[in-house]
Amino acid sequence: MPSGLTPDSRRVSIPPCSGELIEMRPGQLLTIIDDEGGQVVDFFAESATDPHEVLSSGVTIDCNESLRLHRGHTLYSDRYRPMFDLIEDTVGEHDLLHPCCRPEMYDHFYGNGAGHPSCLENINTALGRARSAITPVNLFMHTVVRPDLTISVEEPVSRAGDHVTLRARMPLRVALAACSVTESRCNSGRSTSITAVLTTPPEAAG
Repeated sequence: MPSGLTPDSRRVSIPPCSGELIEMRPGQLLTIIDDEGGQVVDFFAESATDPHEVLSSGVTIDCNESLRLHRGHTLYSDRYRPMFDLIEDTVGEHDLLHPCCRPEMYDHFYGNGAGHPSCLENINTALGRARSAITPVNLFMHTVVRPDLTISVEEPVSRAGDHVTLRARMPLRVALAACSVTESRCNSGRSTSITAVLTTPPEAAG
């Protein structure tokens, strides 16, 4: 068993420019780790009982009355139901505004969409869906909102080993993608791996 794991936890390594599916029961904990630092994680989920109910960054903004996520906040579905509680956060800088990167985005900004790996494709593949657009919670993404309300994407402030931990509030299918953007400061100009650790506390066992 890998170092630091207990019998009630499992570790999933997600390589650069790829995605992974993790299924969660209510009460389980998911810790998402930035392995090398400076890497954005596109985080999305759907209800395990109804795939039409999905994580909503907009509703999350609305319910928390904040453009920023902080420890103690709740992540909500598009039906205003709690999906996750954010119980630990060593970074405090995440993005709720930007959609998943996809071929059209790469064409618009860089002219290289054909064949480029993308978070939209990786999340759709993980969930077995074909959603045309997704606005995830972009963990570790550093978006600056200026006083004139223009925005810019800067290098993440996360360092190697920084992490967040979320507690599931309902049965969930979670898709994680190590963001594929290497053309800008979004991922410090590269894509690196992330690690997810799923833990089952005694009260969530069964």
